[in-house]
Amino acid sequence: MHDQVLYRKYRPSNWQEVIGQEHIVSVLSQSIEHGTFSHAYLFTGSRGTGKTSVARIFAKALGTNPEDIMEIDAASNRGIDDIRALREAVRVLPFSSAFKVYIIDEVHMLSRDAFNALLKTLEEPPAHCIFILATTELDKVPETILSRCQVFSFRKPTERLLVKEVEKLATAEGMTIDADSAALVAFLGDGSFRDTLSILQKVFSAAHGRVITRELTESVTGAPSLKVIHELYNALIARDIDAAYQTLARAEAHHTDMMLLAQLLLDTMRLSLMYRYSPGMREEIEADHSEQYIDIIKRGAVESTDTISSRGIVALITAIERIAYASIPTLPLELAFIEMTGAETIAN
Repeated sequence: MHDQVLYRKYRPSNWQEVIGQEHIVSVLSQSIEHGTFSHAYLFTGSRGTGKTSVARIFAKALGTNPEDIMEIDAASNRGIDDIRALREAVRVLPFSSAFKVYIIDEVHMLSRDAFNALLKTLEEPPAHCIFILATTELDKVPETILSRCQVFSFRKPTERLLVKEVEKLATAEGMTIDADSAALVAFLGDGSFRDTLSILQKVFSAAHGRVITRELTESVTGAPSLKVIHELYNALIARDIDAAYQTLARAEAHHTDMMLLAQLLLDTMRLSLMYRYSPGMREEIEADHSEQYIDIIKRGAVESTDTISSRGIVALITAIERIAYASIPTLPLELAFIEMTGAETIAN
């Protein structure tokens, strides 16, 4: 069942299979249909959003055969000599297609001299060549290059969209995954289709049966359990800083990733605030999560307007920013809990 990694097995191969980038698919497909396509494109967006896949589909839709599609990794071919070789190669006519398509990934990695050499090619490209540049760091691409390209920004898929993909692929692979597991995999995927499917692959590999539970997913990914989130919520709602610290210490003893814990707690608090202040979204939130998780969300929404609040959200965001370089990983969260519960004010 798993002889091929999921992100390759389910990589989109036509416009209909591209998910979450309808604004780009519409423009590109119509440009081919009406013969108004450009000679140079730049696709920008975070990792795993489909830039290379869409570039390949675009080339295929142009009628370009595989031998006339050239993929170049600019991270490994970033020097001026590499681009000079490219400039020589583009003069050669296609083998069996109307066009040669050059897909240059991670184009922001090119050196300054290489960019200057590429610019000359983009200014006067051969009629048979189309360039598709891809980058995760648009700010590192010179303005002179951008001005010669049609720029398309790829959106990060929403967590809801990733959940649907996880559930669909689990079914396609003959597995059953519960709502909380799918939500956790999507959350950990952090807006990347590729990363989400890589995590799902790990979970599949660890599943001895065909049912994937939240507990299994937590075990495989090292994510904090709902029990920890529940205990922290109870402590914060009760303004019991001692209980919050003890829960945090137990989580650390079990080698819980503090960044993940903070991010999951932040996501849960966000849902509590949405549940509290947006009655119109309650049904949607309830449909997306298990009863156990909804109970946690509701408690925060109903029982505490002080700690589970916008002020608490800001305290957690600050903690997340500090965890990455904190010498004591739990310290930013400990400080956030003091802020959220008003422990220092009470002590004084």
